[in-house]
Amino acid sequence: MVDRVSALPDDILVSLVSRLPPKEAVATSVLSRRWQNVGLSTMTLRFDAVDFSIDSNKRLYSCEPDEFIEQESWKYINWVNHVVQHHRGKHIEEFRISFCLDSRFSSSINEWIQFAMEKSVERLELDFYPEVFDKHKDYTIPHRLLGLCIPSLGSCIGFKSLKVLRLRHVGVTGEVLEYFLSNCPLLERLSVTSAKDLFNLRVVGSSIALKYLVILNCSNLETIEIRDVNIVSFIYCGFRSTNLLISNVPLLSRVTVSKECWQKDFISVVFAQLSCCLSNLEILKLHIQGAAYNENPALPLLAKLKHLELLVAANYYKALHHINSFLKASPYLQRLVLQLQLYRESPACMEIGEIEKAADCPHNHLKVVEIVGYRAHTSGVELVMHLIKNALALKKIVIDPARTWRYPHGVYRPHTVLDKEVEARDHAKQYLEPKIPSTVEFVCL
Repeated sequence: MVDRVSALPDDILVSLVSRLPPKEAVATSVLSRRWQNVGLSTMTLRFDAVDFSIDSNKRLYSCEPDEFIEQESWKYINWVNHVVQHHRGKHIEEFRISFCLDSRFSSSINEWIQFAMEKSVERLELDFYPEVFDKHKDYTIPHRLLGLCIPSLGSCIGFKSLKVLRLRHVGVTGEVLEYFLSNCPLLERLSVTSAKDLFNLRVVGSSIALKYLVILNCSNLETIEIRDVNIVSFIYCGFRSTNLLISNVPLLSRVTVSKECWQKDFISVVFAQLSCCLSNLEILKLHIQGAAYNENPALPLLAKLKHLELLVAANYYKALHHINSFLKASPYLQRLVLQLQLYRESPACMEIGEIEKAADCPHNHLKVVEIVGYRAHTSGVELVMHLIKNALALKKIVIDPARTWRYPHGVYRPHTVLDKEVEARDHAKQYLEPKIPSTVEFVCL
């Protein structure tokens, strides 16, 4: 049999091997001397020993004694060190670290970052899960590693090729993040999750290349200022105290805002903070579960909005009033996703009395409606029928009983929740599907 693979040029072999996990890529080096060079030159280094985004894995490790977890952490570090020390390539496209690591392992992590800098990394991900230990401080990127303590070194440090930076449970300050933004001319995507040392973040200046910004669950974050940049997408999920200062962002067209609180004036506050870009928004996702009922809300015109997602936690009629308000403000909306968390006695519902049934609100462009978190209640049927009646161009209705915002992919769902989902599917097929017009496609997931 002719070995046609080995006959390929080195650059093609390196590209193929780079698609393998690090362990398998390194294993190819035993085939021959030529394959040794190829296997140790892989451009993609993803060190995913355990997928902690899956809730069952995280709970399993959390139940183990600290000695076991620490032993596994050192095994992981030795694995990464071995690959890093033997790597022969001049350039890496992706370098991803994902394990339960914290400040105790700073020395090794610093060396890995230095390695990534020297290899002109394009995508850098530090995805840590210290909550498995819950006893030690998060790893912190030292200023000296980036040359922040010696300004003259700033222009000499790497990351000139960095395009994507993703940090989870990494101790970074606003100064460190602003360094990345100012000194990485190709950095277009920045994601920061659970950064306890982040108090203020400034994304300011037309020279910044950033296009996509994601800030999640940074508990001490007080202010995010985004100004004079060509950012396209902004996702913020956090706390009520964070102030969003946004101005002169002509390309911002996709926004997600979720604040974990019951804030009565949430809608008006968010629209005030987004006032400079409302006319350009094409995709808007809001969690309005804590917003107070307003019989005649004055929402600004969302002239370009095509896709709207709302997480609604309220009683049925209150939810309809909110939906009607957004439909009136979004005359060219084409897709509406409603995440329903309809509580009979939620904090936002208890301060109001009986709410009149929502009036009709005809809409000429809405084509797809997706109901997420559907439950076996008559109100759910009424909600869908209200939308069918008013969405004159409707083509498709999707019913999804899974509450993905509460139980994301991989997160354990109790049997009671699974039973509710089965009940909801049966309810939708029995009581809702027969009422759907033949011109509308009905999908129940």
